[in-house]
Amino acid sequence: MDLPVDLDKRLEETADRITVALDTLIPRVQGPEARLMSAMRYAALGGGKRLRPFLVLETGRLFGVDERCLLRVAAALECIHTYSLIHDDLPCMDDDDMRRGRPTVHIAYDEATAILAGDALLTIAFEILADPQTHADPNIRIALVARLAEASGARGMVGGQMMDMIAEELGDDIAAVTRMQRLKTGMLITYAVEVGALMGRASDEARHALSAYAHDLGLAFQITDDILDAEGSEDEVGKAVGKDEGRGKATFVSLLGLEGAKQRVSLLADQARAHLSMFGARAHYLNLIIDTIIQRRA
Repeated sequence: MDLPVDLDKRLEETADRITVALDTLIPRVQGPEARLMSAMRYAALGGGKRLRPFLVLETGRLFGVDERCLLRVAAALECIHTYSLIHDDLPCMDDDDMRRGRPTVHIAYDEATAILAGDALLTIAFEILADPQTHADPNIRIALVARLAEASGARGMVGGQMMDMIAEELGDDIAAVTRMQRLKTGMLITYAVEVGALMGRASDEARHALSAYAHDLGLAFQITDDILDAEGSEDEVGKAVGKDEGRGKATFVSLLGLEGAKQRVSLLADQARAHLSMFGARAHYLNLIIDTIIQRRA
């Protein structure tokens, strides 16, 4: 068995492979649609942690899924995530000028192009999943499409974003804030973790363990985001910080306090590790990524 490489190297390798895949799936073109494709590429190939693709690949490896198939699913998921960032940054949403340390799409191009680039990335994701190259079994492809539609739509990420837009109305209801973040952030992370098990036809026990891991990991990720917004710097995070407090928006930090939020993250991290125990050493990188997420500064 190959010895495990450093996690940072593993993440870098995954990011590079996803960038290569996206470069192929979103090609440069000539003609009237060139500006749209350029904006799509600007957003999708512009870096980022590639956390969701990493989770797709690592969970798929637990069940021996063909990595060429996993890469396609991971790329499709990254298209969805990138579209959501483009739209979140728009003036009518979060109104951010910077993302990943450089101008957001609507600043680098224009608002209309940004909207259309997000729309196009959303739809190309399902085109990728529906292709027979993604999985030989059409029933698996249908399940991949259906689950991503649910995770990213009104009962998932988009629904969470809508709740975020009216977050001031949620008041101090921590259950409502938790649900908002579960939908907005957690659903795509859950999808990333569960699809490898789906494609590998894993046992119910394995799928339930991974689902629980994803739930705790996703919530820990979002609480860490709230902590960074409260105490991080724009240079570190790569986007504006302190906006939640300025809006009077309820967050885990405002509801639990900074130390309380950090304690909650630590508890969730311990729970996530416990869910992976059945996989032993095979879940090495899924365990390591927990600390990377909760200790990040960007």
